[in-house]
Amino acid sequence: MTRAIADLGTILSIWAHPDDETFLAGGIMAMARGHGQQVVCVSATAGEHGTDDPATWPPERLGQLRRDEAAAAMGVLGVEDHRWLGFEDGTLAAVDPEVGIQRAGALLDEVAPDTILTFGPDGMTFHPDHCTIHAWVTEAWERRGRASALLYATVEAEDHRRLAHHLETWGVYMTDERPVPVPAADLAVHERLTDAVLDRKIAALEAMPSQIAPSVDLLSASVFRELNSSESFVAARARR
Repeated sequence: MTRAIADLGTILSIWAHPDDETFLAGGIMAMARGHGQQVVCVSATAGEHGTDDPATWPPERLGQLRRDEAAAAMGVLGVEDHRWLGFEDGTLAAVDPEVGIQRAGALLDEVAPDTILTFGPDGMTFHPDHCTIHAWVTEAWERRGRASALLYATVEAEDHRRLAHHLETWGVYMTDERPVPVPAADLAVHERLTDAVLDRKIAALEAMPSQIAPSVDLLSASVFRELNSSESFVAARARR
């Protein structure tokens, strides 16, 4: 049985780049805030290298733009506590793991979340930054006795069947590997967003045009909406 949003309690939503959180958990965060739950959202980097045109968008310029865009998106979702860890975009795998684990652990200690939302081992797209966040957060959670529910973003099997060809067109994957879909019955959270919640999520994404506008142009607004219409998480399993 999947969990109701209200049952998630205080949420720590921790990701690599601004827009990760909105793509993968924007609807959940918005609904939780609507229920009065505390939501702390964390971006490890500002995504300052996320451009094909670094001459026009050098890191310092793009990083500030993406911070501003993220603030606008968080405003749409109702998330008032958004934090930055200040790591350089694209370098997380090269950071001393203990540094990342300590930073993640400090957040767990301070926020004391009931639920952590983050990447699974595949990072959804096999982006090295995404996979590194997974490793940091999971190790910090293990060291603290698995006191919170740790939930990993995943793709539900039926959604994958319908939408996989659009994801290939979108070109989101960083390697030849692909995430393994999870049956709905095995998910901890599986939200098919209502029109009202999806409208908010899309508005939040559209508040980040430096990253979102090219995707909408490539896919069409209707396909982009369909790709964002559900959010799925699977519970982490403690190491034996």
